[in-house]
Amino acid sequence: MKLNRSRFSRRGFLGGAAALAAPLVIPRHVLGDANNAPANERVGLGMIGIGHMMYSSHIPHFLRMSQAKVLAVAEVDTTRREAGKKRVDDGYGNTDCAAYNDYRDMLARDDIDAVACATQDQWHGLIILDACRAGKDMYCEKPLTNTLVEAKAAMEAVKASDTVFQTGSQQRSDGNFRYACELVRNGRIGRIERIEVGVGGPPRPCNVPGEDMEPGLDWDRWLGPAPMREYSSVLSPRGMHSHFPAWRGFREYGGGGMTDWGAHHFDIAQWGLGMDESGPVEIVPPENPDQGRGVKFVYANGVELVHGGRGGVTFFGTEGEIFVNRGRLESKPDDVIKQPIGDDEIQLYRSPGGGHGGHRQDWINCVLSREQPNCHVEIGARTVAVCLLGNVAYLHGEELEGETLRWDPQEWEFVGNDAANQWRDYPYPWREGYELPKV
Repeated sequence: MKLNRSRFSRRGFLGGAAALAAPLVIPRHVLGDANNAPANERVGLGMIGIGHMMYSSHIPHFLRMSQAKVLAVAEVDTTRREAGKKRVDDGYGNTDCAAYNDYRDMLARDDIDAVACATQDQWHGLIILDACRAGKDMYCEKPLTNTLVEAKAAMEAVKASDTVFQTGSQQRSDGNFRYACELVRNGRIGRIERIEVGVGGPPRPCNVPGEDMEPGLDWDRWLGPAPMREYSSVLSPRGMHSHFPAWRGFREYGGGGMTDWGAHHFDIAQWGLGMDESGPVEIVPPENPDQGRGVKFVYANGVELVHGGRGGVTFFGTEGEIFVNRGRLESKPDDVIKQPIGDDEIQLYRSPGGGHGGHRQDWINCVLSREQPNCHVEIGARTVAVCLLGNVAYLHGEELEGETLRWDPQEWEFVGNDAANQWRDYPYPWREGYELPKV
């Protein structure tokens, strides 16, 4: 099914909803709540994956938006699914929110215009492609995907389907990170020679013991394309939890710290370098890959990006340094971060507000205007590619024996290395019924 998006065309939006045009972010008390807003002036939303991030952050924010209304939730755990529905119903003061075990049933609804996804990473690729085929716009949590093959497929599907897609790397909507990248891009610390990104290391194979599982969880669908294994509460705690489960550390479901925090900080490194449409051309494994730090990425212009250093992102230029992390911005010399960006200088994308709130609002604004949001699919794909290329170097360090990998960021393949090209996907077959569709 292909959704008719004509009611959200740019011309239709600017003409039919002129009250929203300047500015797009209007206090809720001015426009009224989503229950009373005309259906053709708000985005019908579906929420996929009701874990801590969705329940505690995404849903509450979307409930406050007058330009959108949450209509349904999808979750394979009965308790979390019911908790998500209740949170939506309590927010609107009704019982209208639908709840699904299989997100595809939600995608089949004509009144769902867009979906937000916060599942574990091994599901992102499949859900992105299914949403594109159903004609839904999408907000997907970072990292974009769990493999390089999925990232390329997602990028191609989104571009081919006119999907307005926002990757949940919300640091792009934070003023400190944007300003740091503007300073770098405008030469305030001279020519960039090296960048250090301090995040965690690669994932490891899942080795948690199996447990008895109480009824109410569709464990087969929780696993999705990953190999069948016994249930573990380490991977999927039952009920509505208030933490981020440890599946992120296992390669079947996530990419370790390299993709979890790397999807944030490598993204800022790429932004500061102006490499949103490209990436490194060489990946140099560290002398000891088992340490999980030290992999080096080399760009065509000679800049080196190193996995290591203090937590956050440090840009080293010929005339100084800039360090940025959440809540921190420092420079050498000290006065660099006090310099305003002139009107005639490079100014980067500004979201309508900071952090998660501004990032989500930017997406809804773009769903309505049909413009590209701050962290569109190609940005998300190329950022996660850096993270995953680093994981290739760590996980296959013994086979590489220190060999530098050459990467073609346009062809999305390793140059002259058939063995390495096999590492772009999972090291095991996708389970039957969960194969990645052909684009």
